[in-house]
Amino acid sequence: MLFELKSVFLNDGETKEVSYQLDMKDTEIDGIFPFTSPVSVTAVAQNRASLVTLSLRCEYGYCRPCDRCMEDVRGTEVRQFTHPLVQELVDETNDDYIETPDFTLELDEVVRTDLILSYPQKFFCSRGEDCRGLCPKCGKNLNEGDCGCDKTVVDPRLEILKQLMED
Repeated sequence: MLFELKSVFLNDGETKEVSYQLDMKDTEIDGIFPFTSPVSVTAVAQNRASLVTLSLRCEYGYCRPCDRCMEDVRGTEVRQFTHPLVQELVDETNDDYIETPDFTLELDEVVRTDLILSYPQKFFCSRGEDCRGLCPKCGKNLNEGDCGCDKTVVDPRLEILKQLMED
């Protein structure tokens, strides 16, 4: 979605808003395609005292497995982002501003980048940090009850330490 911003840059106090849907179902993050619905994007560009600011509101449905128990977690997420916009960057290494030299901005690229960078590194089911995960021996979900596997088995890499403790 190309966002035309010329009127916003040239008129102090000007505001422009656009809403649209962005399909990100084919976006892969860590081997998972988490987006289950198109992202509803509302973008507002506002000029206040010659400072142009872009505000984004993104809402989407997701489904992804818990990183501990692999149980599917579904829900809706709302994310908000703000970016200052400039026509030209003085310092090319400055990532704080988005450059719009021809008064246009490709919103899809900004939204994709914001959502991917804000995506959680760890994702837990409704139990949160209390999720017990899967048994490393049999693979049973330990949140549903104990599996009965022998928990005293020592990792073979640490077997030598066990022998030293017995001597």
